Amino acid sequence: MLSRTASALYWLGRYVERADFIARLVEATIRLDALSARPAGEAAWQSALAVSYTDQAFAATGGNFTQAEVAHFLTLDASHSGSIVRCLELARNNARAVRTALTRDAWTAVNRAWLLFQNRVSTGSATQTLNLVEQVKGETRGFEGSIHRMMRNEATWLIQLGASVERADNTARLVDVKYHLLLPEGERVGGVVDRDQWTTILQTVSAVNAYRWLYKEGLQPSNVINLLVSRVELPRSLAACAEESVGILSQLAKRTGLQGEADRMARARMARMQKTRTSDIIVTGLHEHLTAFIQENAMLDAAISRQFRFI
Repeated sequence: MLSRTASALYWLGRYVERADFIARLVEATIRLDALSARPAGEAAWQSALAVSYTDQAFAATGGNFTQAEVAHFLTLDASHSGSIVRCLELARNNARAVRTALTRDAWTAVNRAWLLFQNRVSTGSATQTLNLVEQVKGETRGFEGSIHRMMRNEATWLIQLGASVERADNTARLVDVKYHLLLPEGERVGGVVDRDQWTTILQTVSAVNAYRWLYKEGLQPSNVINLLVSRVELPRSLAACAEESVGILSQLAKRTGLQGEADRMARARMARMQKTRTSDIIVTGLHEHLTAFIQENAMLDAAISRQFRFI
């Protein structure tokens, strides 16, 4: 497989996963702001920008931290790579470059998601924005399903590897930013706002039912952290992403013979995570643990690029 083809497949997986995550983030923020006992207002939208690493780009626009302006920025503003429309454009460009490696269903899902934003200049009301992001989620889920039905070969595994690396990064940033920045000054831990915010995290990653299945007690931050960091049963957890990356790299090594730094890093990360308890993470510092994970995930991404000779 050509290096440019491998790169396009990998980044196709990353950009589709990123678009799906931003859609989920916008949806969860709207619901947190509108449905919680105490609307979060500016704090919720500032947090959404921080999670997506677009806070500086938004500040440069001089906009206000309102639903209309931030939702538009995260969905329709093609000037930065943190918007849904930009992610889908980049995903479509990569899909076009490897069109013959994709099934019709996979290509159609990416193309339909991109077409949702053509000639659209406004997200509209909160209800209209929710409808838009729900459509995006539907198309990205359709793409993910089509990939699972493709022939199991290098193309499929590279797309899934990109999605796994992106998903790990998104989950880590979500937990880190929401945990440290969102709770307003004067609000007590365990209070109404705190509970709503942790519920929002679970909604963002579609883990509300999973939490109820695995934890019989009420909503507790330590359990949410345990679920999203350590429980491999949840596909979006850091542990699940780490395990998935190891498996995919192993499959690629068997098929292509390319094995090296990325495999070693992925295996070492998974082994370390299997030995780490959530209580130890909280005691030693959740922020520090997640920051280290994000940096390590970026290093793994760079190692994958070198190993498969992306250009």
